[in-house]
Amino acid sequence: MHFLTNPNERFSAQSKAATLIHCVRKDDVRGLAKAHGERVARWAEVNAFEASEGSVLIVPDANGNAEMVLSGCGNDTSLDHAGLARKLPEGRYSFSGDRDMALDQLAWAMGGYDFTRYRESKTKAPTLACKLDTEAKRIAEGVYIVRDLINTPASDMGPDALEAAVRKLAKHHKARASVVKGDKLLDENFPMVHAVGRASAQAPRVIDLAWGKTKNPKVSLVGKGVTFDTGGLSIKPGSSMALMKKDMGGAANVLGLAHMIMDAKLPVRLRVIIGAVENSISGNAFRPGDVLSTRKGISVEIGNTDAEGRLVLGDCLTLGDEEEPQLMIDMATLTGAARVALGPDLPPFYTDDDVFADELSDMAETSHDPLWRMPLWTPYHKLMASKIAEVNHINTSGTGFAGSITAALFLSRFEEKAESWTHFDIFGWTPIEKPWAPVGGEAQGIRALYTLLAKRYPA
Repeated sequence: MHFLTNPNERFSAQSKAATLIHCVRKDDVRGLAKAHGERVARWAEVNAFEASEGSVLIVPDANGNAEMVLSGCGNDTSLDHAGLARKLPEGRYSFSGDRDMALDQLAWAMGGYDFTRYRESKTKAPTLACKLDTEAKRIAEGVYIVRDLINTPASDMGPDALEAAVRKLAKHHKARASVVKGDKLLDENFPMVHAVGRASAQAPRVIDLAWGKTKNPKVSLVGKGVTFDTGGLSIKPGSSMALMKKDMGGAANVLGLAHMIMDAKLPVRLRVIIGAVENSISGNAFRPGDVLSTRKGISVEIGNTDAEGRLVLGDCLTLGDEEEPQLMIDMATLTGAARVALGPDLPPFYTDDDVFADELSDMAETSHDPLWRMPLWTPYHKLMASKIAEVNHINTSGTGFAGSITAALFLSRFEEKAESWTHFDIFGWTPIEKPWAPVGGEAQGIRALYTLLAKRYPA
């Protein structure tokens, strides 16, 4: 399953000779002569190869052809060698030694991603001489789905296109997809989704995908699908608007995770709920100071129209909560405060479920998908006090403190029946190239979540 980019294209199982890749740890550099001969050790020395993370050295034979590749792994065995799929010249390659081949294949697939919807690939990609492992394939496909959706600009990824992507995924997995759209949102009691998206030329909507047997444990995924965020009437400066095509990163990530779950046929009743809107500016845009009704019945005063994502999520979380799922997860590119606290690479998550949090933290480490638990510090509820409504949806204290925590606390008001709820405040973007990720849209947290779900609900 893929939308634009196919991870299978990075693999080639034909029976042709392949150049061996030797992963070298920093501690092993001094042993290169013993492992590969004096000539290779000398070549590494003159090229200052120290086996740092992501470093690559092609060792030529007597005719100038690639004899082997040395890939620096630091002193780790994670995804640091993933950049080989972008750094190596065209050809067929294979990893040597006793290694975790599924992890190597996933690293190769992640590192080899290239978004070419609007341009041709700059070079012909190298391929790994094997068939992509089934588990690595579904995870890589999920990651590619996320990256493809986020990287596509809003001109081609508005609410209409996001709905089409959900319907394509549903058709592939024989799931059911339904949509409540436009003014019908008011009839079906999604007033906040409608308010945020009504100024756009493309109608706002709630997209609802369901899959699996109803008797199975209920797992609900809720995604923020703001396909572009101008900030609304609280308009963003141009510098802050440049990456706002990624503001549907929460929706993209839950779709990537949903693909993994359905492809693995985990025995769950899966539900995916996405509020798909564009936060635009026109005469009917919602305003700072407005008071909105909600599906939950809570009145919400608008403090800033650039904090629209939590409004969309509020109605969608209420919908998901109504069927009392065993597990409800929401993902959103929600606050800059999360990035100030933890940077772009370490998404925070919030939950009161200590068992789930501990298990997820373990899975984040083993799957090399970093996450960090943050507190739902309930005394901060008072920072969202309103004099005319039950709550203001932003921190009104004027301090600017605890922005990610207060956003999570606001969302917590819209869930009460789910046995376990977890909120992820992700960035959804790689700003600086990494071995396993080029600059662009990124999957965050879903590999760890899938690993946890596959363990908790084995197929």
